[in-house]
Amino acid sequence: MFDKSFNMSTKPDIALQLQTLPNQPGVYQYFDKDQKLLYVGKAKNLKKRVSSYFNKTHDNARLNVLVRKIVTIKHIVVETETDALLLENNLIKNLQPRYNILLRDDKTYPWICIKNERFPRVFSTRNLIKDGSEYFGPYTSGRTLHTLLDLIRELYPLRNCNYDLSVQNIKNGKYKVCLEYHIGNCLGPCEALESEEEYLHKIKSIRQLLKGNFKENLKDFKKLMMNYAAEMKFEEAQQIKEKIQILENYQAKSTIVNPKINNIDVFSIVSDETMAYINFLQIAHGAVIRSHTLELKKRLDETDEELLTLAVVEIRERFKSLTKEVIVPFDVDLGEKITVTVPKLGDKKQLLELSERNARYYRLDQLKQIKIVDPERHTNRIMAQMKSDLRLNKEPRHIECFDNSNIQGTNPVAACVVFKDGKPSKKEYRHFNIKTVEGPNDFASMEEVVFRRYRRLLDEGEPLPDLIIIDGGKGQLSAALKSLDILGLRGKIAIIGIAKRLEELFYPGDSVPLYLDKKSETLKIIQHLRNEAHRFGITFHRNQRSKNAIDSGLTKIPGIGDKTMEKLMIQFKSIKRLGETPKEEIVKLVGKSKAEKVVAFFEAEGKRIN
Repeated sequence: MFDKSFNMSTKPDIALQLQTLPNQPGVYQYFDKDQKLLYVGKAKNLKKRVSSYFNKTHDNARLNVLVRKIVTIKHIVVETETDALLLENNLIKNLQPRYNILLRDDKTYPWICIKNERFPRVFSTRNLIKDGSEYFGPYTSGRTLHTLLDLIRELYPLRNCNYDLSVQNIKNGKYKVCLEYHIGNCLGPCEALESEEEYLHKIKSIRQLLKGNFKENLKDFKKLMMNYAAEMKFEEAQQIKEKIQILENYQAKSTIVNPKINNIDVFSIVSDETMAYINFLQIAHGAVIRSHTLELKKRLDETDEELLTLAVVEIRERFKSLTKEVIVPFDVDLGEKITVTVPKLGDKKQLLELSERNARYYRLDQLKQIKIVDPERHTNRIMAQMKSDLRLNKEPRHIECFDNSNIQGTNPVAACVVFKDGKPSKKEYRHFNIKTVEGPNDFASMEEVVFRRYRRLLDEGEPLPDLIIIDGGKGQLSAALKSLDILGLRGKIAIIGIAKRLEELFYPGDSVPLYLDKKSETLKIIQHLRNEAHRFGITFHRNQRSKNAIDSGLTKIPGIGDKTMEKLMIQFKSIKRLGETPKEEIVKLVGKSKAEKVVAFFEAEGKRIN
C-alpha cells in the first residue's frame, strides 16, 4: 500500500520508476514538477530505500510534503557504500537541495603552508594553490594556528622573505642579509650562511610537529643539547634547553591520553528536537591536533545515526582526513575501508567523552546566544524538548505545581505556582489554607487543594494547565488524581509527581519512575517549579504562624494595629522576649507613642521585666 498522501492517478510514472530501481548501492535524487531538485540521499539498496518513502505513512509532516512533491526519481549506482557516502556529500554541497541539511564549504578557513621552493617558507594562507606546496589544516581556530606558527618561529629560525634563493642567485651574491638575520629570526641562507641540508632538516621537524609528532623533535633537541654540553658550549646548550621546555609545555597542553594512540578521528553527537551538534577531534601521537564542531539543522526528523554518518563523511572530506579508524558513540556504517570503534573503557573512551563534552559546551554556547537574540525560538525549543522528555501529547506551555506546608503540624497550608512558557507567572500564584483536614495529613491536603483549584477554574471558565506537577511521590500523586476524577478531568490534563530524594518522576498507573538526565533543561525547569512552590508555600506558612501568634498574644493592646503587631513579632519573635526588651529598642522600631502603649500593657499585666 502506498501512503495516502501519494496519489497514483496524478503521478503514474512513480510506480514504474520504483519497480525499475536496482538493488545496488548508490545515490538517489528527487525532483518536483518543475524539475527542481528536492532531496539527495544515499542507500545500500536503492530499490528498498526509495520504495520505503512511498509504502508507509510518515509521522513527520515535512516528510509527507516532500513525498507529495516528488515527480521524478533519478539515481546513480556506485561500487561501494563508501562511494555512495562521498557522492551524496558532494551533491548536497554543490546542489544544496531544499530538504537536505546544508553542508557549507570551508573556503575561508586558514591553512599552514610549507611552500614548494628552495629554502621553503612556512606561513598561514586561505588560498590553496596546486604548485606542489604542502598544506596543513584547515584550522577552525585562529588562536591554534597562530600558536603553532609562533612555536615554529621560536624553535626553528626560518626565512620570511620571498626571494628566489636559487643556487645561482646565492652564488652571485644577489641578496644581503636583512634585519631578521641580525635579530636571530633567520640564519641567512640568502648569503649561504645556512646550508640547504640544515634548512631542510628543520622543515622535516616542522612537518612532524604539524602532524602532532613531538617525539622526534624532542629527541633531536635533547641530543643537540647534550652535544653542546659535552663541548662546553653551555650558552648554546641553555638555549636548546629553553626550546625543549617550550615544546614540552605545548605538548603538555595538547596531550590527553596515551601517546601511543595515533592517527585516529573521534566523533560524538549531541542533539535535541531540532538541531544536532557533531564534534570532531583529530588525534596524532596521543595529542589532539584539531577540534571542530559541526552544527546541523534537522529537516526530516533524522536519527542520530543518520546525522552522525553524514557528518563523519563531510568532516573527513573537509579536513582531508585519511585515517583508517574512527571512534564513535554507537555503531555507524562507513564502509569496509574504515574501522569503526565504539569504546567502552580506557583511553579511547576518555577521548570520546572529551569530544562529547566539547559538543555539549558548543551547544550550550549556541543556545545562550539564541536566548539573547531570539527568545521566541529559545522558548519553542524548550517546550518541544519538554514534550519529548516527559512523553506528553502536547507542549506544556502552562504548568502548575502544588506543594504542602505544615511545619511542626501547625497552620497547614498549600501553594500553587504557575509557569507560562517555562517562566514563572507570579501574578497567578495561589496559596490555600487547608479547611477540611484535621492535623498533618499531606495526602488529604493535596486532594483538597487540587479539587478547590480546578473546581474554581472550571466554574470561572479559566484555561486549564497543560501539565500538573505534584511535589511528592506516589501517595500525593494518587491523592491529586482522586480530585481530577471527581471533576472529570482525568486524562484531560497531564499530571506527574516528583519525589525529592532521587528526582524521580511518577506517572499515573506506572510503577516505574522516569529519571531525566541531571543536566537536562527539562529537569531544571521542573526543579525550578518545585523550588518555587516550596518557597511560596513556606513564606505563606510563616506568615500564618506569625499572624496567629500576634492574634493570640497582642490583640489586647489598645491602640496597636495589625501591621505594628506583625512588625513587633517579626523583630522580637515571642511575647516573652518582647516583654523583656528595653523600651528604647521598641521606640526605635515603632516610635515613642506606640512603644509607651506596649510597655504600659505589659506593666499592667505584670509581665514587664525591664
